[in-house]
Order: sequence, then structure tokens, then C-alpha cells
Amino acid sequence: MNELTCLVVGGGYAGINAIQSIRQAFQKAGETRKIRIVLIDKEPYHLRKVLLFKPAAHQEEITIPFARMFSDIQVIRGTVGRIEHDKKQARYRDSEGKEHTLAYDIAVVTVGSIVRRPKPDQGGIALTELKAAAAIRQQWQENMRQAAEATDPVEKQRLLTTVVAGAGISGIETSAELAWFMRQEAGALEIDPEMIKVYLINAQARLFPEGPLKVGRRLEHKLHNYGVTVLHEVKALQEKEGMVSLSSGEVIPAGLCVWTLGLLPNPALREMGLPLTADGQVIVDASYRVQGMPGMYSIGDCARIVDPATGRADTMTCKEGGAQASRLGAIVLADLNGRPAPQHKGYMDAYCFGLGGERGMVWTRQWGLDMIITGRLGWKIRQYTWDIASLLKQPHRKP
Repeated sequence: MNELTCLVVGGGYAGINAIQSIRQAFQKAGETRKIRIVLIDKEPYHLRKVLLFKPAAHQEEITIPFARMFSDIQVIRGTVGRIEHDKKQARYRDSEGKEHTLAYDIAVVTVGSIVRRPKPDQGGIALTELKAAAAIRQQWQENMRQAAEATDPVEKQRLLTTVVAGAGISGIETSAELAWFMRQEAGALEIDPEMIKVYLINAQARLFPEGPLKVGRRLEHKLHNYGVTVLHEVKALQEKEGMVSLSSGEVIPAGLCVWTLGLLPNPALREMGLPLTADGQVIVDASYRVQGMPGMYSIGDCARIVDPATGRADTMTCKEGGAQASRLGAIVLADLNGRPAPQHKGYMDAYCFGLGGERGMVWTRQWGLDMIITGRLGWKIRQYTWDIASLLKQPHRKP
């Protein structure tokens, strides 16, 4: 076989990095066999999903056309349904709704995750996609314009108040970005920037439970300085007619309520016929091979990936998906050539936060020590991680 067809399902962070890794592995090994990579995605572009908060706060492009990223692969705009592993073929529906079948030799499933949505009666706008981000931006900007003309001080303050529900990394970055740009707009509209109120609603007892207590406190202090008030241990809320009711009984008059509720494995996986965990992630071994399906791999948010040395499962972050992808090329090549393949290793403890206005914060733990970087340098590191994830930077990684 002189040419192999590698099907990649999904062009998110894990998918584009998997393509890069597989191409580089074949090139470096001097393989005589050619590899034809076919990417299937419902959109013609890579969406930088972790940056959805940016177009919610200001006009910014966060998509990159696949044609610009890759000149030597085939991109099909469509949605994959059933994958018939015994026949090594995938059924998909193209952008016009027509059904097709694609034969493959290797398949990599990287359909990622979707953003959780609130219940329909909870109101507000969930930051789930580009359309929602644009709606959020339009809403707060219209609120600001109305506030500039408002004569009733109570209504003016309501229009200048925003609630962000969900205090994971997405919620932290969304609240900080909105606070920054709303304050900038306030100055332009001759509104006192101190009237801008952004509340970040946290269901937990503190921010950033993944890290040390002191890091969560540092984050909250920074957010407070930047105009964001964090409310902890709020288990439920509802927005209705400009009023946000909290489980504590408190009611916050607000012109906008934004939901940032975290991620779920892509429900499209359930149609593909793959082995899944109870939570809906693909079951893979330590080398990302799908259970019982030789030649098929899965990485990223959609896969349950565990470090065999520690038993620790990867979380749903683009940094972990990128690290998995960097190892995948060597794994695929080893399997094709009958050699022992590399195994998964967990990513080091490291988290980055964008805090609006070219400010950021980075925490990492090395040699048992906590290291925290803030300010403009923290933002530059955060920006670098975003660019790495979308192949705008090329870090050196070992498999």
C-alpha cells in the first residue's frame, strides 16, 4: 500500500494539531508511503473556541479558514454519522444534506465538546457560539447607549450591570473582558466608569478549585481591582425581565446575563458507534487507540484519556489536547510499523487566565513550588498559549 488515507473528524484544537503531528511524523521518518489526510468538519474554518469571550466584548475575528492553515489536505464540509469500523468507512452528510461514504485506513476522532446550556426558563444568553457572542456584544453596547440617555438613576445602573454565570476559566475571562471594554465605552459615552458593575457568579466556595487556595484568592483580588465582583456558592439563578434572582434570595437588576457553564463531550459521538463512557467520552487506551477498533484513535475533549502512571484523567482544555496531538503522530507511525508506541503522559500543572486589557495571570507548579506571573507578562504568556493551540506558533514538543 503506497498511499494511506487518514480521516480526521473535527477541526477543533485537537483535530488541527493531530493533522500537523501526523504530517510531521511521516515527513521526519522519511516514509515511502504517502499519507492522504481528509478532514471533515461542519464549518470551513477552525473556530478558536476558547476565545469566544473576545467577540462578545469587542469586534474580533476568531476563525481561521482551513484552506489557509493547510494547503495539502482535503477538507470536506460535512457531519460524520456512523463509522463502520469493520468496513473501515465513515458515513457523512455534506453541507447540502447529501449522504456519502468515505473509506479510510486510519481514523482520528476529534469532535471535541459543546458548551453547556442553561434551561430555557433561566433566561440570559449562553456563550456557546459566534452568533451568541455577537448577540452579547450587541446587547451590552445597546445597554450602554440607553444608559447614556437614561434619567432614572436606578434604571441607568441596571443597564450598566452585567451578570456572568459560571466561574470556570471561560467565565473568569469573559467577565474580565466585558468589564474592561464596558469601562472603555463608558468613558467614550461620558458615563462614570465606576458605574460599570460586572458580577461573576460562582457555584463553588472559591475560584479556581483546581489550584491552591492562594491562587484563587489572588485571582479574585485581581478581578475585583478590574471591576468584577465574585459571588460564591450560588447554586442556581434565573434572569427574567432584567432581574437576576439568585438561590441566596438576592436579586440583581441587570441589563445582561451571560452563561458560561463549561463543557460536555460532543453528543454527535453517540451516533458514531464508538465505545463511550457513561459521561459520553470515547474509551481509549494509553496510546489513544479506540477500544476494540484497531487503526482508530481519539484525542481531545471527546476522549477519556488517563495517565497510566498516575491514574489522573486529562481535563477538557486545548493545552492538553495539543499535547496529546503532538504524541499521536509518533503513535500512529509506530502502530503502522509494528513498533511499541508512546503512551500518554499527563500535562504539567499550569493554567493561564486572560484578565482583559492586555492583563493576565499564569500559575504553574514546578519542583513543588507555586509560581505566579501577573500583569502584561501574564497576558503575553496567555496569548502565546492561545496561538500555539491554533498553530499560529510552533513550539518544540517531545512525543
